[in-house]
Amino acid sequence: MLRVGDYKISLDVKEEGSNVDFISHAHSDHISAARSSKNILASNETVELMKIAYNIDTDVRRIDMPNSMRIIDSGHMLGAKQLVIETDGEKVVYTGDFQLERSLAAPKIEIENADTLIMDSTYPYGDLAFGNKYEEELKMQRWTNMSYGNGIVLFGAYVMGKAQEIIRILNDVGIVPVVNRKIAAISNMYKRCGIGLEYLSMYENVDECEEALRHNFVGITDNNSLKRIPNKLSEVHEKRVYTAVATGFSRMFSFNTDAQFCISDHADLKQSMEYIEASGAKKILTYGNGKERFAKEIARNGLKAYPFIE
Repeated sequence: MLRVGDYKISLDVKEEGSNVDFISHAHSDHISAARSSKNILASNETVELMKIAYNIDTDVRRIDMPNSMRIIDSGHMLGAKQLVIETDGEKVVYTGDFQLERSLAAPKIEIENADTLIMDSTYPYGDLAFGNKYEEELKMQRWTNMSYGNGIVLFGAYVMGKAQEIIRILNDVGIVPVVNRKIAAISNMYKRCGIGLEYLSMYENVDECEEALRHNFVGITDNNSLKRIPNKLSEVHEKRVYTAVATGFSRMFSFNTDAQFCISDHADLKQSMEYIEASGAKKILTYGNGKERFAKEIARNGLKAYPFIE
């Protein structure tokens, strides 16, 4: 919990005693306060995505942004924000999940000068590097074009954020994927916010979708379905089904798929260090499950950092 004057602010978790709950974005592991909190800080896009994905209506429980606080883009996904607090001559920034690489389906990250930086620690590993995102996207496009010439290609992805980024990457080489119902509903929200996406869904454009399914096609589904439906698809369509994922975790794990691509919506350690340097922060507090390891890795790079405590 972050204490600022009379405010006791929880950061992406529900903490007893908080009187303001900041929700940086709408991924399920960051919204534990959404159902019960009476005082929520979140972007308009995050509020709308929580309605669509989880049927959580927070409109009546949102508070106006206090004068000492504002939110800026984190680059992670649509609606994802950092929290900026300026009080008593000090500026504190909580990043939430962020990435420095540009995303095709989210606004670019904003980096401001800060005195204290509370930093996400999703990837606190010194020996992990994501490499060039653009080159990885090119690999994915080439593999997809080659594979769906011979059958069906099915991507597994988080239905919010990653699925929309995959749609954009495929659209860039003229591929319009077929998506499931939830991905379509979330993607519609992205389109209303000005993110151009082309996709087919049985719940929106039935005739076009049915026509696409008569031929080789590219599909995007959730990660759980990717484990269950390829064999069924192969039987129904009498074609080979090629499977793939696009995630930063592909640098750490081997997935049971035909291909895996390192396309992350998080920062690796190198990018985190670039963020710290750009912010000019003198005090760095690491936040999240890997915060102890992350603080040690930052220290190995010549800066002082400490795991966040209240």
